[in-house]
Amino acid sequence: MNQALYSLISMSRLLGVFALTYLVVPNVGAQSIEDITLNVYKEPTCGCCSGWIEHMDDKGYTSNVHHPRNISLVKAELGLKAEWTSCHTAVTSEGFIFEGHIPEKFIAQFLASPPEGAVGLAVPGMPIGGPGMEMGNRFTPYDILLINKDGSHTVFARINTVSGQY
Repeated sequence: MNQALYSLISMSRLLGVFALTYLVVPNVGAQSIEDITLNVYKEPTCGCCSGWIEHMDDKGYTSNVHHPRNISLVKAELGLKAEWTSCHTAVTSEGFIFEGHIPEKFIAQFLASPPEGAVGLAVPGMPIGGPGMEMGNRFTPYDILLINKDGSHTVFARINTVSGQY
């Protein structure tokens, strides 16, 4: 077989594989988790925040850690209500906010298809057993809130068990 014809057939097959992959695999063009950098704002001495950052980095995210002089002011400037806050705040380059000990799988779910009008997610307080808040076998059920630009929130997910986080 002539080399030019062989190259043309090979290229055609390769393009067919790419086209099939695009049609069959969802979000082929979506941003990869490895491309997401989280700017995390926390107190310098907070160990549970470091545990959450490690949880996210272990899942392929990149974290830039910041220690502002007044973390409450950062949260207020981002529009976070006191009822939504926790010990740390993460912000993506697109401006999505992830407040507190949110399991990575829910952040990935949010980023794959951000709900219209949403600002981000929040886990208020510091529920025992969440990522970064592990304390042996202890676990406190908690809600992940979907926070919206209009200042409202709804429950995005209810976490009733440790295994429900992963």
